[in-house]
Amino acid sequence: MNITERIKGILLSPKEEWQTIVGETTPIADLYKNYIILLAAIGPVASFIGMSLVGVSLPMGGTFRVPITTGITSAVVQYGLTLVSVYALAFIIDALAPIFSGEKNIDQALKLATYSYTPGWLVGVFALIPSLGIFGILGLYGLYLLYLGLPVLMKSPKEKSIGYTVAVIIAAIVIFVVIGAIS
Repeated sequence: MNITERIKGILLSPKEEWQTIVGETTPIADLYKNYIILLAAIGPVASFIGMSLVGVSLPMGGTFRVPITTGITSAVVQYGLTLVSVYALAFIIDALAPIFSGEKNIDQALKLATYSYTPGWLVGVFALIPSLGIFGILGLYGLYLLYLGLPVLMKSPKEKSIGYTVAVIIAAIVIFVVIGAIS
């Protein structure tokens, strides 16, 4: 798997890319090593640079910067929790599969969680310049990717995809709130 081609495929032609992904037998360790570890680092690194080195301009003059040690600590914690959250989301996707007439398969669920996270990880680059953080909203494209991928990877009926997607999104929100509170 070429990471650049996978990113391009999942973002620009997701229906076709999910069909390719479903047939792949990528071990969990390889998925982490060749994809997750790399992309999950974008947000924490960019956030550290943006908040600790670039800083935020204040209206009354001056620039606020997070202390470097605090920035590094925050980035490391955020990165570690992101790595855990991908697997937690996959576990939830897998656990919910039978409820929505899908097939339990943790490997497929991890691929689904991983590749659905792609837009969110990529928009992390906007944290380099804190005032561009609003563009992080573009990461919501991952919800559409999740919706398209559920029937393909988890073999759930298309008519149950919306409910399945909503259930996964609610679980993901809980995960993100917990991660946000911890980091």
